[in-house]
Amino acid sequence: MLSVLLAVVLFLLALGIAGAVFGVPWAARIYAAAACACAVAAVAAVVFLVARADVPEALVLPVGLPWLSAHFRIDALAAWFALVINVAGTASAVFAIGYGGHNDEPARVVPFFPVFLAAMNLVLVADDAFAFLIAWEFMSLSSWLLVLSNHRRPGNARAAQVYLVMAALGTACLLLAFGIMAGPDGAYRFASIRDNPPQGAAAAIALALVLLGTGSKAGLVPVHAWLPLAHPAAPSHVSALMSGAMTKVAIYGLVRLLFDLAGPVPWGWGAALVAVGALSAVIGILHAVVERDLKTLLAFSTVENVGIAVMAFGLAIVFRTNAMGTLAALAFTAALFHVLNHAIMKSLMFFVAGAVEVSTGQRDLEKLGGLIHRLPVTATLALIGAASIAALPPLNGFVSEWLTFQAVLNSPSLPQWVLKFGVPVAGALLALSAALAAACFVRAYGMAFLGRPRSRKAAEAVEVAPSMRWAMAGLAGLCIGVGILPMVPAAAMAPLVRRFAGVDFAPLADGLSFGDFMLLAPVTPGVSSYSGFVVLIAVVAVTLASIEGVHRLATNRLRRAAAWDCGFPDPSPATQYTASSFAQPLRRVYASTVLRARDHVDMPEPGDARPARFTLSMRDLAWDAFYAPVERGVTWLAERMNTLQFLTIRRYLVFMFTALIVLLVTVALAK
Repeated sequence: MLSVLLAVVLFLLALGIAGAVFGVPWAARIYAAAACACAVAAVAAVVFLVARADVPEALVLPVGLPWLSAHFRIDALAAWFALVINVAGTASAVFAIGYGGHNDEPARVVPFFPVFLAAMNLVLVADDAFAFLIAWEFMSLSSWLLVLSNHRRPGNARAAQVYLVMAALGTACLLLAFGIMAGPDGAYRFASIRDNPPQGAAAAIALALVLLGTGSKAGLVPVHAWLPLAHPAAPSHVSALMSGAMTKVAIYGLVRLLFDLAGPVPWGWGAALVAVGALSAVIGILHAVVERDLKTLLAFSTVENVGIAVMAFGLAIVFRTNAMGTLAALAFTAALFHVLNHAIMKSLMFFVAGAVEVSTGQRDLEKLGGLIHRLPVTATLALIGAASIAALPPLNGFVSEWLTFQAVLNSPSLPQWVLKFGVPVAGALLALSAALAAACFVRAYGMAFLGRPRSRKAAEAVEVAPSMRWAMAGLAGLCIGVGILPMVPAAAMAPLVRRFAGVDFAPLADGLSFGDFMLLAPVTPGVSSYSGFVVLIAVVAVTLASIEGVHRLATNRLRRAAAWDCGFPDPSPATQYTASSFAQPLRRVYASTVLRARDHVDMPEPGDARPARFTLSMRDLAWDAFYAPVERGVTWLAERMNTLQFLTIRRYLVFMFTALIVLLVTVALAK
């Protein structure tokens, strides 16, 4: 498995070099080769997980720092995330075969796409801090170049700048965290860190740096500012990878460091993850539900889903610390499930956004509509993706959120009173985010695909290329398959759950029969159980019965009457609900406080020929609280320091002489 992943990494790097040398004419071949490489890596990860092979010894390569070779190793944790990343990578590469020709400057995208994939895989198999950070930086820089590929579009250059700054901040935090965890001896191998984890204050500082460093890459609030800027700026197949795969690499880093290398983690850090995850889920979906840009909406939805996964990991820490192994296994399984589910359904939805943009040239929900008639295949697959993210059964998004709720409902058995009250509050926030997610994607799908076209381009849209539809169809099939048979991925992740929770996930404890694959009972058999297959049969049966009943009971007599008015006396599309009006009730209830949403209507007096105007303003409180002051401070300092460029030679010499005196005095005092 390790040799396969390293071969995939080298192959993808070779593809990147080929893309740089041969340029655009080779684009489709490079994407096809990248899809094959990722598919091989995904199959190898499945084989490793199913075979439950022993963890091999680390592979040592004589590269890197002179006193520290590069170490690589594969285990169940790396294999699970390799499966997740390469499933998304395979679909993205297939989608790019048809989508790549629509890039403004494909030569800026093609070489860095396989490098991005290679870097993410390399992070997973790194077994020392140096190799991990080098691969992490390759991942950040290659994705930054992909974000910058459409730099001529307004706002993209700023998005790339913010992303680069946040990536540098995250890497700096991880560098310091590894320095603390390595200790004074500089033991940067993961095996050495694992055997001698930090203690006391050093451990607390290291854990805080880990949360900040990986959280900034994952998009956790309040270090999420780059994500809603960078995801829309990148091409859609890259956005799918950044949301579906790169944020999972960040979660992998969080799990690797907290669950594996940091030793026993106090329950307080689990509580912190629960709080940060719940806050991210609510704030992310509140932003999404009022957004007009389809890709920005999906980017904020990523903040929500990353928050759900991190919340479940926090619950796993809390339960494990309190020696509640069964519930720890439940929460850990829910988190791993959501990692997989989000990679599948969010990649699908970014593909949908890319297909809509290719067909219409638009991402603004106010200028779409009626696409279900023009893009029937895309509309059907988009409906599956939207229902999955809205956590509707029997699709995969429901399974992971339902398992997370099961873990929350068992939290009153925790001994700490702050957790007895705090975790249910976080569960309430999770329920709120689930409800808002349903409203968000009803709005997104309805405004984009239903009703009448709101622009000429939407009315003239045509279906996208076959490879784009194949990629979307494959992920839509996974949404259905994982939702109907959740025990299949649960069985694959069993070795990983047993390693970190100490016990098996309850339904897997005594082995599985065929019937057990149809029923998921996370805590006690027969209690709080769920069967996606039964739900699917029930949904199909009710649907068919309703259709049959309507056709049999309805009259065939033709009746003519005036159309129901209800705001549609004029056939103009402008009389329909808009995305803004659909979101107005939710915006007034929630966003007026959380997002400082303010709207103003300028309605002219009777007889005044001026058009009425509606203006809406919203603020990201995290940006105002954390980033804007720093930006103002840096700008102020830069303006003051700018005067140093216009000094005379005499003043420069005075500065140099003063600096020399200060240095000599410092050295003298040090002695």
